[in-house]
Formats: sequence, C-alpha cells, structure tokens
Amino acid sequence: MTRLHDADERHFASDNYAGAHPEVLAALAAANGGHQTAYGADVYTARLQEVMAAHFGAGATTYPVFNGTAANVVSLQALLPRWGAVVCAESAHIQTDENGAPERVGGLKLLTVPTPDGKLTPELVARQAWGFGDEHRAQPGVVSITQSTELGTVYTPDEVRALADQAHGLGMRLHVDGARIANAAAALDLPLRAFTTDAGVDVVSLGGTKNGLLFGEAVVVLDPASVDGLPYLRKMDMQLASKMRFVSAQLVALYEGDLWLRSARHANAMAARLRAGLDALDGRVSVTRATEANGVFVVLPPAVSAELRRTWRFYDWHPDSGEVRLMCAFDTTGEDVDAFLAELARLLDA
Repeated sequence: MTRLHDADERHFASDNYAGAHPEVLAALAAANGGHQTAYGADVYTARLQEVMAAHFGAGATTYPVFNGTAANVVSLQALLPRWGAVVCAESAHIQTDENGAPERVGGLKLLTVPTPDGKLTPELVARQAWGFGDEHRAQPGVVSITQSTELGTVYTPDEVRALADQAHGLGMRLHVDGARIANAAAALDLPLRAFTTDAGVDVVSLGGTKNGLLFGEAVVVLDPASVDGLPYLRKMDMQLASKMRFVSAQLVALYEGDLWLRSARHANAMAARLRAGLDALDGRVSVTRATEANGVFVVLPPAVSAELRRTWRFYDWHPDSGEVRLMCAFDTTGEDVDAFLAELARLLDA
C-alpha cells in the first residue's frame, strides 16, 4: 500500500499521535504465524504474567484489554458493588475524557474533587468520602488517581501511600489510572512497584498505547481480594480478545526489558527541553504548570496559536485563557522541539 502521510511529520497534541515503536512491531511479527490457543490461553499471555509479576510482585495478575478507557471501566467495575462510587479529581480522565463510560457502561457514580495540580490528597478525598451507610447516597468505595496526572504532575510513593492508608482505613480501595505510568516511573527514577504495590495500590490500569504500542492496555490486579468477577466483566465489556497473543506480545515487548523506560525517559527529556525553551522566551509566554513528566502547559497569544497551528497540532486546555497542552512522545526529537520553539519565537517577534 502507498504511504498516505509524511513519516517525518510530528505534532505536540498527544502521545497518541505517535506510531508504534519498531520493537513493538517486530514483536507482533514474531508472534504471528502458526496457531495459538485463543482467549488468553497462549504462551505470550502466560509470559506477560511473568513479566508483570517481576514489576509488581508475585501476586500480580494481568488482564489485557484493548484500550485505556476499558482498563479503567473494567477495573472500577471489579472493585465496586453496583451501588458504589469513585472519588477522583475533577480533572481525571475518567471524568473528563471517557464520555461517561464509567457511569453509562460501568454503572458507577463519580464523586469529583477540584485540585490545583491534578493530584488528590487525603484532605481532598475527605470532601467526598462520607455518607457510609446512608442509603440515599452512592457509597464511596474507590479512590482513583492518575499517574502521571492529566496536568503533568507526578505522585510520590509517600503521597500514594497516604491515599492508600486513608482509603483502606475507610474500607475503600485505591485504583491507579496508569495510562502514563512509565513517564511517572521515569520522572521518579523508581521501579513501578515502588509507587504501586509497595505503596498500597490495589489495581492498576497499565498503559501501553501512549508509550509505543499499536493498541492495548492491561488491568493489573495487585490485591486479589480487592476485585470480584473481573474475568467475567472483561468479557461483558467486550474486552476479551480472541487473538489475545497480539495484545500480550506488545506488552511483553514493552515491559520485558527496558523499552518502556527508555521511551518514557526520552519523552520526559523532550518535554524538559521544550519547557526550558519556553522559559527562555523572556516572559513572552506563561508556562502555567509544573513540568514533571512529558506534558507542558503554556498560555499563548491567540493569534500566535492560530499561526502555529498551520504547522503544529496541539490541544487547547482552557480556551478562555489561551492555555494549551504540548505533549512529547517516544519519537519526539530534539529537532522537533527546536523547530517548534524557533517558529514560536519568530511569531512572537512578528
């Protein structure tokens, strides 16, 4: 087939814009050919269990799914009874970007809390973690945090532990939306289990697509006692892949060695380079949030944004203020960053 796009084209809208990592594509090709048992009883899914156990501990069980929304919905359904509710940040992906899937598909209530930096604290959780035993109120059963957050910030292990201790003390569970969990690990320079298993997390939605997979994420259960019926829920939610080896093989390729960390470190480094370049523009733009992972938030003059979009795609975050989000990916290059900054400087000088 004739290629329909420029393979050198880059943007800063989302790490979902990036293609699949060549090592992941090679793993898919290696997994092809011959027959393997369907629905997860294949050698690649078995290997995935071993790989995830090495990252999260011997008790971890991994359930591949097709995408991140599914990982979150299946996780939360398995963690909660039908009358359960989830405490999350107002900016959480499950609240802002999943089109009501937790409520409409999962049948769950989201209890949101505004946060200054995308991160929950025990004090913020306490605003919604109440009414236990009150039949008139959805019962808080899960605290869900995103690591790294939608605002580009990262929870430390101590911050996660404080939330886990609070949740468990109230009879609740702690879920991590880890769509960008590799970027958090790279930023913290810590193994995955340091801020998940060892910090008291019960279930992780493990990211892959934003870090070089063609498709696929996973639900990783760290405490088996925290979930109920997850295999059945995965099937009911249309997330049981018949040819699961092709999801599992990608996840194995990403997490078996250091590809996940190499890719995340590179994306984070490109964001740091972008942030440094913006800071060097002598206050002509305003960087609005901490740059801790692979996202940069900045307020641009509307006319400048419009001109930049002739070449570069990026997301409006708060259109009223002119705040935009710039995301770096595993394949963002230093030349991409420098070209964007040079064009921005030219437009600011015009």
